Amino acid sequence: MKTPLRFLRLLTLLTSGALLSPYLAGAQQDFSQVQIQAHHVAGTVYYLEGRGGNIGLSVGADGVVMIDDQFAPLTDRILAAIRQVNDGDIRFVINTHLHDDHTGGNENLGRMGIIILAQDEVRVRLKASAPEASLPVLTYSDAITIHLNGEEVHAFSVPPGHTDGDSYIYFRDSDVLHTGDVFRRTGFPFIDLNNGGTLKGTLGALALAIGMAGPNTKIIPGHGPVSTRADVTEFRDMVLDVMAKVGPMVARGMTYEQVAAADPTAPYNEKWGNPERFLRGVYSELGGGN
Repeated sequence: MKTPLRFLRLLTLLTSGALLSPYLAGAQQDFSQVQIQAHHVAGTVYYLEGRGGNIGLSVGADGVVMIDDQFAPLTDRILAAIRQVNDGDIRFVINTHLHDDHTGGNENLGRMGIIILAQDEVRVRLKASAPEASLPVLTYSDAITIHLNGEEVHAFSVPPGHTDGDSYIYFRDSDVLHTGDVFRRTGFPFIDLNNGGTLKGTLGALALAIGMAGPNTKIIPGHGPVSTRADVTEFRDMVLDVMAKVGPMVARGMTYEQVAAADPTAPYNEKWGNPERFLRGVYSELGGGN
């Protein structure tokens, strides 16, 4: 198949280092051994696994719709992996939220002329520190639908959970939902209070995913393997259980250190890892003062 000229020009720029943006935290990491692997999910939908958030793809005769783009130094490898799946143009990139393990490649792709979309707050927050080329050029407060490859790619805002700019992307015809970092399989929820995340919104967004997913819906989490409605339900129920334990502790005036010593996440630590960031978020959201 013929490789698009735009793709060849990008590879030349990447090889020279011209597009690797130093503003990204990811630029401080060693990406030399990272491999990008493509996995078919269902219908037109694939996801790419590398370092950073899972990249969703809708591919077909009309080209590619891309969900998130990991870190800038990985862009050439990500594009090469996409070409193994589909050699058409990348038509759109949709950001699920602002964090640079999901948006770090924006500048590279934006300089290619690829249209970047995101919820309004993503552009507002990125604009404070990111280069112009990395910013979404189309934003939405509610929802937007892209019609390509015989697929409806429906991006829509969810309650402020992980951040205040979270979106889900639902591939209607393939019955695949990409949740960004609202739902993840590699750790406890991250409620980013500094970027507008909330515990209430996390629960609301998880309930939304549970409510719209059917028995055969495939769910691409922000991090980790393809999941099901049951996996999201388990994740949500864990949050509710931890809240039910922490709430009375906060009401009794316990400090965060006392709550942490009581280990309210104990049944989940082996599966979900270090709970500190999550537990601090829950404590703060439930009214804990120190």
